[in-house]
Amino acid sequence: MRLYFDTAHIAKCYLNEPDGKKVRKLATGASELSSSAWCVAELACVFQRRIREGFLSQEQAVELRDVFLKHVRDQVWTLFPVSDRLLFRVAEITASLPRAVHLRAGDAVHLVTAQQAGFTQIWSNDRHLLAAAMHLGLEGRTV
Repeated sequence: MRLYFDTAHIAKCYLNEPDGKKVRKLATGASELSSSAWCVAELACVFQRRIREGFLSQEQAVELRDVFLKHVRDQVWTLFPVSDRLLFRVAEITASLPRAVHLRAGDAVHLVTAQQAGFTQIWSNDRHLLAAAMHLGLEGRTV
């Protein structure tokens, strides 16, 4: 089973967060774990936020970042590139969404990446991303 995780779900694979155990269990059953390369920057910001909030030390954050990057190198994660073409598609799709759809840039990048990579589902706990998924023909899933 191929799974596409947004950064929030990837973070749950490395941090003890609510539903982290469920996300890790889901991940261990997957044949492929995928995301956008955008997650590298977002995950760095997640770790930095955890330092600022006092949940991680600088050393712990560096260690977690290194483990994640090793997993990327070892192909535990398949990361799809963020190309100009993808960003222009994000702009196109965003312009066509109904007014009421709340969508942040990072979420839009994840949704379009998942759609263009042929996924039918996207895994997240972000309510805005999950609500917007259907507008791109994706099923928003959470644990």
